[in-house]
Amino acid sequence: MFSDDHFLPLLLINILGIAGIIVWHSQGRSRQTGRLIAQILFFAGMSLVLYMGGIAPHKPDDVYTEGFAALLSKSARMLWWTHLAWTIIGFIHIYVRLNHKPREAHLIMDIAVAIIYLGVALSVMGFVFGMPIATLVTTSGVVAVILGLALQNTLGDVFSGIALTLGRAYAIGDWVELSNGTAGRVTETNWRSTNLLTGANNIAVLPNSMLARQGLTSLSRPDETHQITLSVRFAAGQRPRVVEDVMRSVLQGSTLIVKDPPPAVALKTIDAIAIEVELQFRVASLAMGISARNELIELIHDQCEASRLSLAMPAESLVYAPTAERRVFRSEC
Repeated sequence: MFSDDHFLPLLLINILGIAGIIVWHSQGRSRQTGRLIAQILFFAGMSLVLYMGGIAPHKPDDVYTEGFAALLSKSARMLWWTHLAWTIIGFIHIYVRLNHKPREAHLIMDIAVAIIYLGVALSVMGFVFGMPIATLVTTSGVVAVILGLALQNTLGDVFSGIALTLGRAYAIGDWVELSNGTAGRVTETNWRSTNLLTGANNIAVLPNSMLARQGLTSLSRPDETHQITLSVRFAAGQRPRVVEDVMRSVLQGSTLIVKDPPPAVALKTIDAIAIEVELQFRVASLAMGISARNELIELIHDQCEASRLSLAMPAESLVYAPTAERRVFRSEC
């Protein structure tokens, strides 16, 4: 179709490349599928012109070496390599969206995008400008070692974030608790850190390397329900069966706890001072824990008044026996 003169194909490639950039930006970030279609069409058109014009993008231009034609040749090859990178990245984004990957997958996507851009940059320098790629790779390796030594802590956070993402220890929206007692909902994870929204409505920014070193408990898996225990002490003069029945009625009367699996009442200990009872129940989410506990305490108070049950003194308190010697006894559990 074209003569031996490459000027017209190169000009057409430049036009297609610039038009593709304009169309790509006009689609907007919300139309990823439209962007991918535009990328594929313009990249295919540029590749077709290169093929029919007998132009090899992976080889330096030996025909035009100076002047405006040389500039046109280099820009055409650079635009082709750029559209190649964008097309591959577009396919990656569409793959992630179609497979419903978690939001934290952007860490892995960023790595893939960085590798693609690095490969395209080396290809442009080597194939378009004729620079020695081996020397560039060696120089880049030396620079990478120097940067790695200077940024050890930052790189530790980066690779820890990648390990946590691949291991799927948690996902955005999960409630997690660390071994040091820090707990909250995961709101964001990035290259360096993970953000937790705590119960006090504060954002805790935790370096990924710290998360990788500590033990982490997911409170949202296998589901969002969370088990809570509430201990109550009753005076020992009451029958344990009556205490158990009253506490079961308290659990049945609660509207904020989960009834499946059913809550339980455990008679833990009994001594001369008190009967200790533990209420075991689940709430729909960790955020409901305080409300459910408050409701149960209110119900326990009402049921104790209605059933004439007496609460016992705390185990750590001192009880003064009503004897003539007024000896002091310390209650024991």
